[in-house]
Parts: sequence; C-alpha cells; structure tokens
Amino acid sequence: MPGTPTTRRRTAAVLATATALGVALTALPASAAGLGDPYFPDDGDSGYDVGHYDVRIAYDPARTDHLDGDTTVTARAVRALDRFSLDLKGFTVASVTVNGTPARSFSRSGEHKLVVVPAQRVARGATFAVRVTYAGTPDAEGWHTLTNGGANVSGEPHSATSWYPSNDHPSDKATFALTATVPDGWTAIGNGLPGPTTTANGTTTFRWREDRPMATYLGTVAVDRFTVHRAQLPDGKPVITAYSPDVPIDAATEAAQPDVLAFLASKFGPYPFSSAGAIVVGESKSPGRGAAALETQSRPTYIGALYDEGVVHESAHQWFGNSVSFTDWRDGCIAECFAQYANQLWEEHNGADLDTGFYPHVVAENKDNPSFWSTKLYDPGKGKELAPALYFKGSLMLHALRRTVGDDAFFATLRRWTADHAYGNASFPQFEALAARVSGKDLKGFFDAWAHGTTLPAEEYLYPGPLGNR
Repeated sequence: MPGTPTTRRRTAAVLATATALGVALTALPASAAGLGDPYFPDDGDSGYDVGHYDVRIAYDPARTDHLDGDTTVTARAVRALDRFSLDLKGFTVASVTVNGTPARSFSRSGEHKLVVVPAQRVARGATFAVRVTYAGTPDAEGWHTLTNGGANVSGEPHSATSWYPSNDHPSDKATFALTATVPDGWTAIGNGLPGPTTTANGTTTFRWREDRPMATYLGTVAVDRFTVHRAQLPDGKPVITAYSPDVPIDAATEAAQPDVLAFLASKFGPYPFSSAGAIVVGESKSPGRGAAALETQSRPTYIGALYDEGVVHESAHQWFGNSVSFTDWRDGCIAECFAQYANQLWEEHNGADLDTGFYPHVVAENKDNPSFWSTKLYDPGKGKELAPALYFKGSLMLHALRRTVGDDAFFATLRRWTADHAYGNASFPQFEALAARVSGKDLKGFFDAWAHGTTLPAEEYLYPGPLGNR
C-alpha cells in the first residue's frame, strides 16, 4: 500500500479489523453505514483511515447552548469512495469541502451520520481532506456544561460526536490538533502539548496538539477559569494540571503524579506520551454525568477532585486503553481489567500483601454471589462493554494469572504487550496468546474459566500457585 510505514500500518489495521468483524469490504455499499462493530455497528466508516484531526472551535460561556466548529479530517481512502460518512450528532452543517472543493452533496442519516458525496470520486489509496463547518447545540452525551458556564468533554464509549465530526470507532486512531477560542479570562485545556496562545478582539485562542494516534472518545476540551499548575517529569515532559475554581486543589496528590507514572513505567514500560497531568472540573448541569474520571489521552479528566486511586487508574490507562486501544468494543478488558489491577499493584508497592489481603478477601466476599462471576470479561455483551465485572472480576483474574505464570513471565508479558502494540489496537484474545507464549504454559483452561466463563472458576484456576496455600 502507498504511504508512510505508519500510514500503511494504520490502513492494514483497519482492513484487519474489518475482516475480524466479518465485514466484507468489497461487498459494502458505497454509503458505508458503519464499521460493523458487534456492539455499535453504525459507528465509523470502513472506507477510509483517518491520519489527523484539526478541530477548531469557538465557545462563549455566556451562551452555553452554542458551539461553532470548523474541523478538517485528513484521511487515506481504503477503497475508492463515491461517498462516505462522518459521525456527528446535532448541529447545523453550513459547508463541507473535499480537498478544497465543495461537496456535491451532504446529508444526515440516522442518529449521527453525516453522509458526504464528493464532487469527484476519491481514488483508493489517495489522501484527502474533508473540512466541515458547523454550529449549534453540542450533544450532552459528551459535552457537559459546568454550573458556572464553562464546559468539558468526557464520555465512553461515545463523546467525539458531541463536538466534532469523526470516524468514531477506536480502531481508527489519529493525531489531533485543537484550536479553541474563548472569551478573555477563560482557559481552554486539551490533550497533549500546548501551542501558542493568542488574543484578539476580547478573545483568547488556545492551541493543543496530541502527536500520538488517539481514539476519538479520548479527545477532550475543557473551558473554565482554570488555575493551571505546571511541572515536569524527570525526562522533561510537561505535567499540566488544571483546576476549576470550585474544586479543591490537592497538592499532595498532584505532586504524586510523576511518582505514579514512574512506578507504572517500571511495570508496563516507558510512559507512552509527550505530556501528562490532569483536568479537574467542577459540577455539571448535565444529567447523568457518569464516571468520576475518564482517561482522556495524556491528561485524564476528573470530576470534583483529584484523588489517589483515580490517578493510578487513569494513569494506567495511558498504557492500557490509550496507547494500546481496543480492536472493537468487545475488548474493554484490555483497558479496565489492567487499569483496575494497577490500583492493586500500587497498594502492593506501598506495603500491601495481595495474596493475604486483596485477593482472598474479594474472592471470599463473592464466592457465593453468582452475579459477581456471571459477566464474561471478553465479549461481555452489548450494553455491558464497561460492566463492573471488567474492573473487579478482571483485577482478580490478573492476579490469578500472575500467580499462575510467575512474576517474571507476568510482567514480561505486560511490557511486551505495550511495546508490540504501542499506539495501535489489539484484542483480548491476542493478549491470551501472548501470555501463553511468554510463559510457555497452556493457559486455555485458565482463560476459558476467567475471561470467557460465567461462573466461579474451578479451584485450580481460582487458587493457583501461592494462592493455593490457604
């Protein structure tokens, strides 16, 4: 395939994902309704591979029901395209151009599809740029208005469609640039590294750039009268932490962020991104806000406060879920199981004995509770893609795996995983195969019981190795 090695890898990954999902590319209709994810079949478009998003927005907290957007999506066609779709909820779309030429037509389809017919067919393998200008009320699924008029974006599995047009599936990752214009006195925080800040006509424009490929739901912007603290990791990477005015500033937890990242790097491999930090926002006017934190890439978002457990969990996601992302939404365990187990590793680092504390206590509490074991960790089912089992049963599974294969093989597997799939996508079955290969053990029975089973694992898998000496 033409293009750079990185582009070829991404294009190959899209093709492989479509094949794995049972999507016959040659048989897809020209409108390409979706990538065919088993849980969200309408998400994304298999006809192209995005390389970069350039998202430009303007937001005035005095007008919380309005956002102006101007987004350019640069992509490579996987096949010849007479039409293609982007995912975007709501908004009035004013114009669409493809390679600078007005589209022949653009129209809405379903809940979140913007279908574009270019003036000329896009040839297979060609790079093309789609520019969409739009305005209106951002969708509350991902865009959350804060009580003081500020706003922030967070949400999983969907949030990108609330504020910019995208190929909204985690298998199509891309670099990301944000330009956000807000009134003077307000600050816009995004992913990655900050760029130049400029002022004009009573407004300030902030620029951010994430230089590593990012899944769409991990992109963010937050607008508030932030207090911004800056520090550095030992290698000089910036640590940028922003606090809304109505949240406490926890200096100790903020200062611990580099230590947490250094500890996780000792277990998982080098920290994968060019910056770190946190966005800590206040209460939202949006109903059903959801999780207290989200692993927005390089700069996790926290609701209400920065707290130790959250920092460990969301930081671990930078390796598990962000650098190595889902192949599709059946793969939630490759993010949540590992991020939750990171909390146990941090407790162990601070003196806890997981073999006599965490593991036997959680097993004992739930041994006679069938519902605790009833959700599969791989392919848990639509609507359960982020089920509690992925966190709690998943963390137990990883400790049992560690005791099955031994520390050397277990942590070698984690480091190999994050290195082999860095900045790409992988599936939980691939992790199963890697763990067996690195350990030299037959782990089929183990993973059948833990990841694919819906009942209490048999004793040999529940109490392996040292865990059996009860």
